[in-house]
Amino acid sequence: MDAFLLSTAVIFVAELGDKSQLMAMTFATRYRVRQVLIGITIATAIVHLASVGIGAWVGNSFADKQWIISIVAGVAFLVFAAWTLRGDELTEDEADKARRSTGKAIIAVGIAFFLAELGDKTMLATITLATQEGWLGTWIGSTVGMVAADALAIGVGAVLGKKLPERVIKIGAAVAFLVFGLILIAEGLGWF
Repeated sequence: MDAFLLSTAVIFVAELGDKSQLMAMTFATRYRVRQVLIGITIATAIVHLASVGIGAWVGNSFADKQWIISIVAGVAFLVFAAWTLRGDELTEDEADKARRSTGKAIIAVGIAFFLAELGDKTMLATITLATQEGWLGTWIGSTVGMVAADALAIGVGAVLGKKLPERVIKIGAAVAFLVFGLILIAEGLGWF
């Protein structure tokens, strides 16, 4: 349950201001919201299953060196904080592809999200979490966190249009990553 709650919160925060949210809003202007959310859920579940597999393997392979994993994970979270502040924007080409996609909505959204998430900070954060937390809770939690954040983006986007407080969202997410990173480093150094 701890892995589920932690990964849900971390991935939800990681997704705030991410280009995936912009993709979700763009797809929601073309397809029904339900179809967009199903496509996002399927793609996220697949990518994050692979992520927790990698993270669990690393965590198990280096079980006797957990303090090193904690420090590396903490540094990774500090990098995620900087990445979040730098921002992630949907290019005009990506937005055009989302608007022009043809075929079944769930398949179009699923493929777009699957490709967009490969190597993204939420995938890397999921790998990082899975090095120390249970794989099942991390997988389910990371999937729920990402889908919830994208659903929020669709809802807020529908209500507020382009008046999202992007700077506040970026700063809040970066601070959360910074705090998680410092806690992991402190744990690795034996301060907690």
